[in-house]
Amino acid sequence: MLKLVLPKGSLEKATLDLFFEADLPVKRSSAVDYQALVDDPRIHSVRILRPQEIPNYVAQGIFDCGITGRDWVEETSSEVVSVGELQYSKRSAQPIRVVLAVPSESDFKQVSDLPQGVKVSTEYPELTAKFFKAHGITADIHLSYGATEAKVPDIVDCVVDIIETGRALRAAGLRVIDTILTSYTEFIANPQTCQDPEKLHALKQIYSLLLGVLEARGQALLKLNVSAEKLQEVIDLLPAMKSPTVNELFGEEGFAVESVVPKSQINLLIPALTDAGARDILEFSVAKIIP
Repeated sequence: MLKLVLPKGSLEKATLDLFFEADLPVKRSSAVDYQALVDDPRIHSVRILRPQEIPNYVAQGIFDCGITGRDWVEETSSEVVSVGELQYSKRSAQPIRVVLAVPSESDFKQVSDLPQGVKVSTEYPELTAKFFKAHGITADIHLSYGATEAKVPDIVDCVVDIIETGRALRAAGLRVIDTILTSYTEFIANPQTCQDPEKLHALKQIYSLLLGVLEARGQALLKLNVSAEKLQEVIDLLPAMKSPTVNELFGEEGFAVESVVPKSQINLLIPALTDAGARDILEFSVAKIIP
């Protein structure tokens, strides 16, 4: 039903892993094959292309939907519908930022300190041009095809580049002085596709599965038993998403309690629950959380 396009390059592995965990595994003949399949009646075909190209192709209707970064939607000024954010990037769940960076030893502290005619290297010429125009600065923009940070200060005065942690820019001796855009990965769709009720329903179903995986990451399901006297004390310790599930145990006084909790807190939470009177504690992995 849906023609889907997924990003190649830095987002490729994270995206394929996400689809696998969502029970939508992407199958292709080799790691360099640009065509793929998903064994799902809602997905007709899959292509894997550079994220820079995806917004335009989706806007033109070549594909019904795709995954790319908000940065490339803005850079290409593509008219697409955002089905929703998917909060993951190459290394983490953090967004990337498109930033303006200068040499660490320079006197530039903010955008207004930059001179007219400032030389800028970037992979985002349109975003960069709009940004400097909004600040009343004429910029000499040089399109970069990679290793943008290496071009300062011999070739250009500053760069507009993406960062996730900022480690690479700091290692290159650069300092961020402004953020142009904060960008999450997004599930986007063609506007005409969204006018088809059946296709729109399929888009929302697929997005729900992908989002459910991301919601579940870093979460765990705890099950435990507790006496009636200790129930409230145990409940007070549980950082439930909403409220824990509590059922009376058969044939004895006491309750069974279930709750989804952050996995990062498990090391402290389980001992605290034991001290509070919980017993028979079980921890389970969570594959998806569908709101």
